[in-house]
Amino acid sequence: MVTVGMLHFRKHPQKVKKAYACAAVAKMEGIEFFYFSPGNVKFEEKMINGYMFEEGKWIQRKMMFPDVIYNPTSLKTVKGKKVYRKLKKIIPFTSHSIGNKLKVYRKIKEMAEFSNYLIPSAKIKGPQTVVNALNDYKKIVIKPLSGNNGNNVIYIERDNNQFNLIKGIKQSTVDEAELISFIETHIKEKIFLVQPFVYCKTKDGLPFDIRIHVQKNGLGDWDTTLIYPRIGSKDGIVSNVSSGGYTGKLDKFLEGEFGLESYDIKKALEHFALQFPKKFDDMYIRSLDELGIDIGIDENKKIWIYEVNWRPGYGYRVFDAARNIIPYAAYLALQDKKVV
Repeated sequence: MVTVGMLHFRKHPQKVKKAYACAAVAKMEGIEFFYFSPGNVKFEEKMINGYMFEEGKWIQRKMMFPDVIYNPTSLKTVKGKKVYRKLKKIIPFTSHSIGNKLKVYRKIKEMAEFSNYLIPSAKIKGPQTVVNALNDYKKIVIKPLSGNNGNNVIYIERDNNQFNLIKGIKQSTVDEAELISFIETHIKEKIFLVQPFVYCKTKDGLPFDIRIHVQKNGLGDWDTTLIYPRIGSKDGIVSNVSSGGYTGKLDKFLEGEFGLESYDIKKALEHFALQFPKKFDDMYIRSLDELGIDIGIDENKKIWIYEVNWRPGYGYRVFDAARNIIPYAAYLALQDKKVV
């Protein structure tokens, strides 16, 4: 029997929805599953004090090292990261980083059939990078090189000698000197990218994007878990659910926004979801397991790639995701020839 261990920074699985979903799917698939945190790993004994879900509750048991490890989250402490690295040398992990936004951008740029979906991006080396971008495009977006959920995204629009800034729901108008000062302060601690602003709003003026969630299944092939729209608040510039936005149903959303063209747009999104992950996966040495691809659709119905994430959130779709997570983990274990 294949054994899958789920490594998480939380000590107990009670507060981790993914853990219960994975345990349930593993039970149905005939796969042994347990949950553990770094502090419960005993390298000398090759044992782990993990948690198994039995008779309606989590029971702690002493387990042998698993055949494969599902690693859905980053670890928080120095000790935890050390355990993570040590385990990774001896046991297959399901998830591998795709790198920051600039690395992803460069990878896609090498993919001939998908490079035309890219929004031109440049690393900000100083305020002049931003000023030059405003001269070229008039409307731009600044976003951190690493990060998600739309945090620290800034919209800037040139209006003659004035500049309109939007960060979150805060808006202001500044001159060039104030803009330069703002940029210098803002980029002091992090690395940022600048992009032309791609207009992607509903008929009601709400920002939106389309999330394509893809995962590998028990055969090691890419499957589309879900494609759905994310709509932001009227005062925002990103469709961030955690900042007042919401999700919707794809068919209803496309029909309401694009009418008779909705069928063709849906087919284009589905085709993208089938083809992009395969080509993107080929760009990496270590095989990827799942991606959250954020897509924009501008006023000309052109598709743009906003971002590609390697650990997308699940929300209420946690069981849908687990139906691929566990079988794929088992597939990896068998591929590693550790299980007979």
